[in-house]
Amino acid sequence: MGSGAAAGSVRTRYLVYFQYLGTDFNGVAAVRGAQRAIGVQNYLEEAAERLNSVVPVKLTISSRTDAGVHALSNAAHLDVQRRSGQPPFSPEVLAKALNTHLRHPAIRVLQAFRVPSDFHARYSATSRTYLYRLATGCPQPDQLSVFEQNRCWALRADSLDVAAMQEAAQHLLGTHDFSAFQSAGSPTTSSVRTLRRASVSPDLPSPFVLPQESRRLRFWSLEFESQSFLYRQVRRMTAVLVAVGLGALTPAQVKMILESRDPLGRHQTRVAPAHGLFLKSVLYGGHGDLGPASCGPKAPGLCPAGSTAQKPQMTLGCPAMVRAAMAH
Repeated sequence: MGSGAAAGSVRTRYLVYFQYLGTDFNGVAAVRGAQRAIGVQNYLEEAAERLNSVVPVKLTISSRTDAGVHALSNAAHLDVQRRSGQPPFSPEVLAKALNTHLRHPAIRVLQAFRVPSDFHARYSATSRTYLYRLATGCPQPDQLSVFEQNRCWALRADSLDVAAMQEAAQHLLGTHDFSAFQSAGSPTTSSVRTLRRASVSPDLPSPFVLPQESRRLRFWSLEFESQSFLYRQVRRMTAVLVAVGLGALTPAQVKMILESRDPLGRHQTRVAPAHGLFLKSVLYGGHGDLGPASCGPKAPGLCPAGSTAQKPQMTLGCPAMVRAAMAH
């Protein structure tokens, strides 16, 4: 921790995990200025204003997601500097306070951890996993349950050649120049990435589909893991794998696309819809793989107060308790 601008006050850095349905947002990043569009970060920072930090609280987001993309678990770090003589918030109180003051029902803070002052939510991440959901057997958009709309890509086809998709996915594994799967506007200087995992598998039946529809509708999951991804890389890889599953491309052609390093090739116009994509997890291996579901013994001092190697129990508490803790 570093000393803050105010005499005697201490700045504390936290890692915060949060989730959201992306349908209503212009992506996760804050939208500045007078635009009507708004990002998830806008709401989180608005809630953070209620922490009464000496300096304004700004979130540094781990993984930027586009408009319409969801997150089961994204992450960000933030610094809170309390007034002189006030102790730092415990991670539990910080998480409860943010949830108490969040003004959008599609966002939820999952958990918070205290981390060192040089921790960086984006650059310290060692693994990111994305999930893409597909549905087959849906000739018309209105034939998909309203509870699944905006949460998967509904395909007209009755089936997919999953074996061919799995074969094609093998060509993407490993370290490659993924320029062919990058959309214009990527801020990175290098397009070389290491794809650790690319899987295609049947998904469980949706609990939101009526029994008479379950015979027609089937769901599928694609998962991709890497330390980092290029702009729209996952949606472009998904679109090409779906084309293989529908018979429009062969696995060998996917290898050719990858080796072409050409983002403007005739097959690279395909981009899977945003609404089927979920950021599933962000891990920080150097810090004991902190996350909402784990708090390991490798990370002393980085777990919520009072927890060791046990799985933390999520309790949101009541607003009155949060306000009382913030007042001390």
